[in-house]
Amino acid sequence: MNVRGRLGVRRPQVWLPAIFWILLFAFAIWPWVPGKTPAPRAVVFYGFSILGDVMTQRVLPAFERHWEGLTGEHVKFATSFAGSGTVTNQIIMGVPAQLALLSLELDAERLADAGVIPPGSWKRLPHGGVVSRTPFIIVVRPGNPKCIRDFSDLARQGVKVVHPDPLTSGAANWAILAEYGSAVRQNPDRCEQAGHDLLRGIWRNVVAQAQSARAARTQFENGFGDALVTYEQEALWDQAHGRKHSEIVDPASTVFSEHVLVVIDRNIEPGQREVVKALVDFLWSGQAQKLFIDSGFRGADGSLDALNPGFARIADPFSVGDLGGWRRAQRDIVNHVWKNQVLKELGRQP
Repeated sequence: MNVRGRLGVRRPQVWLPAIFWILLFAFAIWPWVPGKTPAPRAVVFYGFSILGDVMTQRVLPAFERHWEGLTGEHVKFATSFAGSGTVTNQIIMGVPAQLALLSLELDAERLADAGVIPPGSWKRLPHGGVVSRTPFIIVVRPGNPKCIRDFSDLARQGVKVVHPDPLTSGAANWAILAEYGSAVRQNPDRCEQAGHDLLRGIWRNVVAQAQSARAARTQFENGFGDALVTYEQEALWDQAHGRKHSEIVDPASTVFSEHVLVVIDRNIEPGQREVVKALVDFLWSGQAQKLFIDSGFRGADGSLDALNPGFARIADPFSVGDLGGWRRAQRDIVNHVWKNQVLKELGRQP
């Protein structure tokens, strides 16, 4: 009896540690037990403001289906969209973005200068990193009551212009190139002076600025101004969704913006590399390019643009390359002419 009693007392002391380790082992291997759905991999994607709708509603959901069809795995996304300059500043400050689609290559250069990405790394991607494009146009009130036909009309007395802010918005920098470049190309006999004069006339009439193209559109919708300088995509998106608060004016000569993808490798864990690379490849696939085009963006190389009949034919399109590239354009046009001359002449602070 005593022996049996002692055995009865000791038996739990023998088996409890064994049970503990068995349960611990089972818990450790549980995620790999057949039949358990694994946690989806996550990708952190940042982009400039007007990408929000097309990426979250079309492109990223299409990739989710594509990835699940290839691997059987789910993938989820954490996204953030703001002015391209704001996005770039956030990445430099350390937000965990793994991919960023920026409004202009200049912001990719800033990331490289800050040591966030290797210099020129985006150029090794398809089409030099350019995922989509869109020309800069003018949006006016229904019926075009101010009879605006080109950028030069924005400099007329009495025309009120809404414009994104060049300090935070990639769109604003493109808009300055569109305005300046159109004057230079239409006045080859006086080039730089014509560009300066048009910028001065337009910015004398700017009555509202916003930190991004999307925010500037909201200001225009809320009743500010007679005209808005923005991406063609913004206006086409509105039209496609039944928003009839404006009309599109296509300038005779304007710049085509080019939107660049960067890969922030330092934020990508080894287990994420496969899915991030697959998403990068997907953005240039025919499926994704068609989604961009259907949403109002023009494709990376223009070969599929005819799929959207809403795209206007621009008589004299030009690129930032025609102006010497972004570093030269920023130095000679944005900084030297717009900031150091035009704003000072108008008594405004940049």
